[in-house]
Amino acid sequence: MSGYGGGGYGGPAGGAGSQPPTGWAGQSPPVPPPGHPHAPPPGYPYAQPVPPQGYPYAWAHPPAPPRVEPSRGRKILRGLYNPFYAAQLAFRPSRPGMVHDPEVRKLQLWRTVLGLVAWVGLMITYNAVVSADDVKAVADDRLDQSWSSVLVLVCTFPVVVGAFVAAARGGLRRVYLRRALRSLGAVLAIMASMGTSALAMAPELAGLRDAVGLPGKIVIGVLCLWSIGFALYGIGLSLVHVFRTADIHEVVPPILAGILVWEMALLDVVTGAYPQVPAGARAVFILGAPITVTALSWWEMHRLRHHHGLTVRAALGR
Repeated sequence: MSGYGGGGYGGPAGGAGSQPPTGWAGQSPPVPPPGHPHAPPPGYPYAQPVPPQGYPYAWAHPPAPPRVEPSRGRKILRGLYNPFYAAQLAFRPSRPGMVHDPEVRKLQLWRTVLGLVAWVGLMITYNAVVSADDVKAVADDRLDQSWSSVLVLVCTFPVVVGAFVAAARGGLRRVYLRRALRSLGAVLAIMASMGTSALAMAPELAGLRDAVGLPGKIVIGVLCLWSIGFALYGIGLSLVHVFRTADIHEVVPPILAGILVWEMALLDVVTGAYPQVPAGARAVFILGAPITVTALSWWEMHRLRHHHGLTVRAALGR
């Protein structure tokens, strides 16, 4: 029998209109329905959604571990051998929930740098620095001015903070008094560090240094070096953060800074600071600092009010 009949192309089972078997040349294989290869047929009553399949060789990035805050004991231990870290703990505000405005902090940094550059330029322009001895004298004068600023701030601090707390209503007074303890601690820390330096260098205490002997002198010397680093860095942080009065409330530092800088300008006028500078340039230099700081304080209060909803009236509960 011919291969073309009885199931061939011409047989009854595969007549003239029959198609060649699957897989022959000229015919595409059947295309499976789209979808997941193991998906149930359409209409299956218990069909479940199939999650999208990701790239099987994708890199797995484990989540970063949360930052662990060091314990109080570790902070104290680190501060014992690092006076700069101890100064940060003592003079930088750290109240939980406190508003931090990076724009204001950047402007304060630039104001400090430009103020220092202007002061150095003023000294060089009017021949205040012509030798190594003059450099030491100018540096000592600048340190004395910074220390005077701290002393004025120490005297102004209880008056302004006391008035702010007294003007508050309700339970806010107790809250602000409790928060003011950190600012008071910063004041006491800077005073104690300066006292330690006097213990090592004051001529009046030479008898005490002789009484403790060589081991005691070594301890006093190490403590003096630690205190110098702590005090110098602490003075800068105290002036920038205004003795961490932001721990009391965010509106206190700009108010206190504005009052302090005008007091310092008045002190410069009374004491006749910068006598080698002509009167016109001296007036511009002395008034430039309070005007700049006042403008900065106003802008900081403006940002606190418009960006964070903090005002003096709301802080006082009025």
